[in-house]
Amino acid sequence: MPSDSLVLAFDTSAAHCAAALLCGNELLACQVETLAKGQAERLMPLLQEVLHDAGKNWTDLSRIGVGIGPGNFTGIRISVSAARGLALGLGIPTIGVSTFDAIHHVHPAATGAVSAPRDMLYVQSAGGEPLLCAADAVDSPVFLEDAKALVIAMAQCAAKADPQSADRPKPLYIKPADAAPARNAAPVILS
Repeated sequence: MPSDSLVLAFDTSAAHCAAALLCGNELLACQVETLAKGQAERLMPLLQEVLHDAGKNWTDLSRIGVGIGPGNFTGIRISVSAARGLALGLGIPTIGVSTFDAIHHVHPAATGAVSAPRDMLYVQSAGGEPLLCAADAVDSPVFLEDAKALVIAMAQCAAKADPQSADRPKPLYIKPADAAPARNAAPVILS
């Protein structure tokens, strides 16, 4: 990738809304907000602020990197759908970057870990498959819980990725959703 290429990466897979803008290896701008909810409403204004802080426009971007999880089901879908829409509208590639990819970018030989519900962890060893396991079953897991470090690593991964071999980003779900169909019969609709 040329050294003057601009990569905008963002992530909403946890209780944050985070974005980083790279030009080559240089970090031009980064912004992180802790949000338990409201990422859908905050994401696009936050991205605009990151671009503005660096004196750049949407049309200056060369590619987009997006966090694909694992993590919050709705948060992941927010980022992935925004990235797909932006890439389509701007005519640039978008690269999905898992939290594990970001962890392994910073700690190549580590067993990456992401907190999961019910005292569980999503884990992936370097070169392995992502798994769900009990938190006490993993020796020395490495977390990248600092949202700023996470989104910067995601931007760096997206910058070095080959967009020709990348599929459209899609959420990384390691386990099925916890939702269950309603037990009661649906209400009768009166006409």
